[in-house]
Amino acid sequence: MPSVRSRSGRGRRLKNEINVVPYIDVMLVLLVIFMVTAPMITPGLIELPSMGQAAEVKVTPLEVQIAENGQVAVRMREAGSQPQDIARESLVKEVQARITADTPVVIAADGRVPYEQVVEAMDELRASGITRLGLLVNQKGGAPAGR
Repeated sequence: MPSVRSRSGRGRRLKNEINVVPYIDVMLVLLVIFMVTAPMITPGLIELPSMGQAAEVKVTPLEVQIAENGQVAVRMREAGSQPQDIARESLVKEVQARITADTPVVIAADGRVPYEQVVEAMDELRASGITRLGLLVNQKGGAPAGR
């Protein structure tokens, strides 16, 4: 009788390929889930106050003015008050000398001042413990507040 070769001796070869069909199926199911649920999600709506709704300040704030050339001046926001030029390095010391715990501080920067200078001034004032700090804006759309 001739010998019969069995195939069991050779064994199976391993494929070096990844079967991506199950991954594609999962991806398509997730895509359908996201497409169905996305219209149901309501985006968070933020209702920003308009400038006309800004609260009146009960205490006269101290205004820090930053000119286009980087010159810093401070003044109380009262009628007839004139800004006094100060050195940029002494900003925190001058502001702390002029305010009380209830006095707000507003920064009035020229529109052409680099934003980085305004943020640096705010950071310095906040780091020194001044918490009532804000930005002064032109509410009526007329000439910018300045000197």
